[in-house]
Amino acid sequence: MKAPANRSAEAPSEAADSTARCRRQLFRGKWLRRDMPRERLIEQGPDVLSDTEMIALVLGSGLPGHDVFSVARALLDRFGSLRAMLDATYADFDGIRGIGPAKKAQLLAIMEMARRSLVDKMRKRPLMNSPEAVESYLRLLIGGQPQEVFVSLFLDARHRLIRCEESARGSLTRMAVYPREIVRRALAANAASLIVAHNHPSGAVEPSASDCRLTQTLRDALALVDVQLIDHLVIGADTVYSFARAGWPGLARKPARAREAEWPPYGAASRIANKV
Repeated sequence: MKAPANRSAEAPSEAADSTARCRRQLFRGKWLRRDMPRERLIEQGPDVLSDTEMIALVLGSGLPGHDVFSVARALLDRFGSLRAMLDATYADFDGIRGIGPAKKAQLLAIMEMARRSLVDKMRKRPLMNSPEAVESYLRLLIGGQPQEVFVSLFLDARHRLIRCEESARGSLTRMAVYPREIVRRALAANAASLIVAHNHPSGAVEPSASDCRLTQTLRDALALVDVQLIDHLVIGADTVYSFARAGWPGLARKPARAREAEWPPYGAASRIANKV
């Protein structure tokens, strides 16, 4: 008697490579409803989808002879990750087959929705109680930038966001930040406190000597006008360094005009779950 085929060994590999399975079915013209990204998302939740499947679901369709999964893969190959795609401009999508003006606009709109939702979340509650929201927003804003960018988050007396401004932009390794200008902008915004941040394109988050000097200078300059520097964050590839969490003197203390909870005192560098 012929032994029955052992199918148990096939299931794990097929489950682990859902993208390849869907592509095989697409080429055969035999989409199984249960295997379609949309159906799997509805039945199992978005976490089960790969990055390629998520992009394919957003795009909806590809081109004749160039299926939507190939287009999604081309996007990931171009940008390297979903996170890097969040920093893309309209022109950055040029030259990718299957990505025309309509799909460019669609992708950019989705990215902007993500940014705005985080800003809205920060405006509605004290940021001293929401370090994760701040760090998520800053990763979206400057985490994937190819050059150093310095931003300032101006807060009111209840530590709610007034506005976020780009204060300086430099090269891969150097940037000129002017504390006097940041103080002037804080007064113009009637801010009671600030959180400042900049990225390290290298991905490493350990602050440089110049980062430390800038933090001290900015802290002291703001104190002269009764504005509190809550924290200076260094945004890396998948970690964030916090001067306040590292115990830097004069940061994350309750300012005279507010008596909110202090910035949570967990480790200096917090690792962020990176699902992209």
